[in-house]
Amino acid sequence: MCVGTGNVRSWLRPVVISLYFVVLCVALPLTVWELHRFRAETHVQAWFIAGCFVFLTIPISLWGIVQHMVNYTKPELQRRIVRIIWMVPIYATDSWLALRFPKAAIYLDSLRECYEAYVIYNFMTFLLAYLNIEYDFEERLSRKPQVNHFFPCCILPPWKMGRTLINRCKQGALSYTVIRILTTAIAFCTELADKYHEGDLSFKSAWSYIVVINNCSQVWAMYCLVLFYKAAHDELKPIKPFGKFLCIKLVVFASFWQGVLIAVLVKVGVISEKHTWVFYTVEDVASGIQDFIICVEMFIFAIAHYYTFSHKPYVDPNSPPPPCCSSFVSMWDVTDVRDDLVLQVQSVESTVRGAVDVVRNKRGQNATKGKGNSTEATPLLTRQTSVDSSSDEAPVIP
Repeated sequence: MCVGTGNVRSWLRPVVISLYFVVLCVALPLTVWELHRFRAETHVQAWFIAGCFVFLTIPISLWGIVQHMVNYTKPELQRRIVRIIWMVPIYATDSWLALRFPKAAIYLDSLRECYEAYVIYNFMTFLLAYLNIEYDFEERLSRKPQVNHFFPCCILPPWKMGRTLINRCKQGALSYTVIRILTTAIAFCTELADKYHEGDLSFKSAWSYIVVINNCSQVWAMYCLVLFYKAAHDELKPIKPFGKFLCIKLVVFASFWQGVLIAVLVKVGVISEKHTWVFYTVEDVASGIQDFIICVEMFIFAIAHYYTFSHKPYVDPNSPPPPCCSSFVSMWDVTDVRDDLVLQVQSVESTVRGAVDVVRNKRGQNATKGKGNSTEATPLLTRQTSVDSSSDEAPVIP
């Protein structure tokens, strides 16, 4: 049986803090033992320093999550906020483990990037959930002036204000999640076949093509977010969306451009096997540098997320939230994602069917016109044929 939230507030915070210190007391001796065992080689030093940042990052993020759980007054919004906040500890822990186990980095980093796509989608649905709670947003949006595409998509026809724009923007965010999962599976397969070669910009590696596909999809998802933000800017002002949008965008693009820069350094030979890096391969070095940077950055982003996605707007003493067990279970409930995925697939399917029907109708009209032209020409041909026949059948005059 779930415990009332009032009781939870009295014991949950001390329990979380105590558990964290227990983990810290176990992890620190293990880390020191690792340093002693490897005699502080370069990559172990990097792992230890990164670990210090990770152990500072995790409690900040967990504290923000706990605060939302004990003040769970708006589940439709806070469920998505918690998913977004989880990005920071997941990124930090994943990168730290990848730094310690370089051979597993491809799998750990790919899973991390899948969660990144999931976060972009959840941010989009968070904005929509707020707008649908506060307004009849679809109807309100349909009465607003048309928002046109901006560079570099200004050549595209504008998406009609209302349901069309909402669906297209959701599809853009959701498509990145689906593509990420597919390219992650491809990355795993090509790594097993020794064709992945992370950091190789020669286009002889699967990594180059996967990076292009992923980042085109990522840019499109972010473009849809920006376009939606532009269309609903006035309605979103009460939740101060700019800081939230900036946090998401910085995490996404910082990791991408860092990866590109490190790949360029590998290409020009700054990172190479000639240098005394204590790693297995150049790819391990490149991946390790990025993982180390991410561990450091996540400490900064943990603080930014704590204040940007704060629990304070949801504190309502007059409206007691549900029991803690309910809020915890709700945090992991992904039925909304499943329902959205089904709806978007159906929407895409209907769009494709509509396009196919239009093409078929045009072909049918062209065929009908062609048939009409041939029918008009038939009497002339018949007349000419009859004349020729009569001349052939005429008696020969002696």
